[in-house]
Amino acid sequence: MPRILLVDDEENIRLLYAEELRDEGYEVTLASDGYKLLERIETESPDIIILDIKLFAYNGLDLLQEIRRKYYNLPVILCSAFDSYKGDIKSMAADNYVVKSSNLAELKEKIKLALDTFIP
Repeated sequence: MPRILLVDDEENIRLLYAEELRDEGYEVTLASDGYKLLERIETESPDIIILDIKLFAYNGLDLLQEIRRKYYNLPVILCSAFDSYKGDIKSMAADNYVVKSSNLAELKEKIKLALDTFIP
C-alpha cells in the first residue's frame, strides 16, 4: 500500500484529502506544518508527498527545495489554492502542481502517475 505524507495547514483540507485518499487504498499520514519535515520523511518513508505552498510559518516552496536536496527522487506534488505559483521557478522542482479543489480527480490522477513513474 503506497504511503502518502500530506502537508497542509488547513485541517478541513487534511481531513477531506486523507479520507478520499484512504478510500483509494493509500496509507495517509498528516502534517499540519513543515516542522521537522525532513525527519518525518526519514522515519515514515513516504512514497509521495503532497505539499501545500502557503503554510503557516513555513513556505512550501522552500520546504520543497530542502526535500529535493536530501530526497531527490521522492515524488512531490505541490497543492495550492492559487495557480499563480505554477510559474514560480521553485515550483518547477515539483513533480506536479495541482490547484486545490473539493473534486480530487486531478490530484488522484497525478498521484497515480507519480507513483507509477517512481515506484518499481
